[in-house]
Amino acid sequence: MPTQFASPYRTHTCGELRATDAGKPAQLSGWVNRRRDQGGLIFLDLRDRHGITQVVIDRTDAPAAHEAASKVRGEFVVTVAGQVAKRLEGTENKRLPTGEVELQGTDLTILNEAKTPPFYVNDPEAQIDETLRLKYRYLDIRREPMARRLLLRSQLVHAIRDAHHKAGFIEIETPNLIKATPEGARDFLVPSRLQPGNVYALPQSPQQLKQLLMVAGVDRYFQIARCFRDEDLRGDRQPEFTQLDLEMSFVDEAAVMDFVESMIIEVSRSVMPERPLQTVPFPRLTYAEAMDRYGTDKPDLRFGMEIVNLAAALTGPDGKPASGFRVFDDNLAAGGVVKSIAAPGMAGATRREIDELVESAKRLGAGGLAHLAVEETGTVKGPIAKFLGDDGAERLTAAAGATPGDLVLIVADTAKVANEVLGKLRLEIGTKLGLADDNVLAYEWITRFPMYEWDAENERWHATHNPFSGVLPEDEPLLVTASGDPYRPSPKDPAGKARAMQYDVVLNGWELGGGSVRIWRRDLLEKSLALQGHSAEAMHEKFGALLDAFDYGAPPHGGIAFGIDRWAALFSKQSNIREVMAFPKTQTGNDLMLEAPSEPEPEQLAELGLKFVGRRGSVAGPAGDGAAGTVENLA
Repeated sequence: MPTQFASPYRTHTCGELRATDAGKPAQLSGWVNRRRDQGGLIFLDLRDRHGITQVVIDRTDAPAAHEAASKVRGEFVVTVAGQVAKRLEGTENKRLPTGEVELQGTDLTILNEAKTPPFYVNDPEAQIDETLRLKYRYLDIRREPMARRLLLRSQLVHAIRDAHHKAGFIEIETPNLIKATPEGARDFLVPSRLQPGNVYALPQSPQQLKQLLMVAGVDRYFQIARCFRDEDLRGDRQPEFTQLDLEMSFVDEAAVMDFVESMIIEVSRSVMPERPLQTVPFPRLTYAEAMDRYGTDKPDLRFGMEIVNLAAALTGPDGKPASGFRVFDDNLAAGGVVKSIAAPGMAGATRREIDELVESAKRLGAGGLAHLAVEETGTVKGPIAKFLGDDGAERLTAAAGATPGDLVLIVADTAKVANEVLGKLRLEIGTKLGLADDNVLAYEWITRFPMYEWDAENERWHATHNPFSGVLPEDEPLLVTASGDPYRPSPKDPAGKARAMQYDVVLNGWELGGGSVRIWRRDLLEKSLALQGHSAEAMHEKFGALLDAFDYGAPPHGGIAFGIDRWAALFSKQSNIREVMAFPKTQTGNDLMLEAPSEPEPEQLAELGLKFVGRRGSVAGPAGDGAAGTVENLA
């Protein structure tokens, strides 16, 4: 019986036929994955995105089809009609869902010939240069690994939509041509032909628009939003990307986080039923706790090896440093910290391995890295053991949580440096030792981020996440300037101690999404923007619509945004989001397939009233592709 994919070219897909279809007529269409000519018999493995089916054409039974099949080569597009038959016993292919059957072809038509591809399409394990894959992305997507990942991504988006519709959210599209807003990265600008000299910006996110929807009474909004940021690229960044964007009215932090967590659980179990969630409900760490215990605000909780403060084990009864090791004691006396991690099973590390860890620590900013090895007998050895007294080394390793066979790594420095260095060493060692279960989905929440960080270069406070994040009610009085001048922020401002109603979702050591309960009062938003260096005029210029809307009654609201590319990458166990995007850019922002960006036609610039000034490479600019120079407005 024809399926939902039936058309004049096929009755079934190439992944659909089973033993129960034996004896039935069928027609398949697809690409030739492999061809094997055995004289009187020609075997074709026919492939489409659904799977592969073996086709056999017998010269005796179907001479015309056999003649046509003799001309076929890899990646030709063909359609074959015939009868489904069970394969002979012993010839089944158990690796394929269709492996029990074959199509005995009686009619074959070549729909389109194909040149020899620049790489093997039919070998999922082939090591292919990424530049070649991106240049011929349409061929790369034919390959099983890429096709599988794009299908997974589609299932992820489908599950996200289902979860939100069931929860009463309204899906609304916001525009892609908007006003430039400062959100931490450079905007992509689009010149206006109808208003020469003016530009649109492509949205870095729909932030202001979704808050305006809350003022409009939409109540629960979501969108699978395309976003654009002109920033330096890396494995988890692209100039254009997709995010799940949502906002809710009449909520506090707990309400938003509770819904988001339930949505994540539902989506994960729907799309990845074979991958267990490590902890439900998700662990919740404050920013301060995460930095203190893991050295990062996106810790990978699939393994332990937490950072431990050794101060208590190094302090005498009088409360003064008394370890006997001067580096530790002097650092503690100066207000620093001594912290450690215990690397499991590394007590037998070689001198070379230790030296590599020391160099890594120094490269990350530490003055040095001390170490103690706990042998299987319980004896503690290491260069600093002799300075720590009779049982000092044993007390220290016990405080670090080390057991026989472990290697304790110690950093004495400021809390910031010690946390950062040990946090990165923790990840490096955890990866090397394979401590994280690659199949587990370890979600967690990070909350109570600092509201601002001081930007010394621009002499202003910089929002750590989002200019519109709300402040904890108990910290609201801190949003004043020390000088009393609302437009002259100072590093002495008490606002530096304020904490935001900000929350991030982390998955397996990647920041998956971030959001907050927003400031919904005009006076408080103006205070916050003033601390961020915006004058009254600048506020009106950049945020006028939102500020004015707050005058007409804004409800308490909050939301979050998730990187769908990152989520799909983590679900498919990829470390680069390009592997889950159909047509991504290179590390330099190039589209190798369409050869973009490219120089505009002179007529296009003339229509916009623009003139390009300078030749390619003639004006200093960031390294990478594209013409260097400036665009002059001729309007």
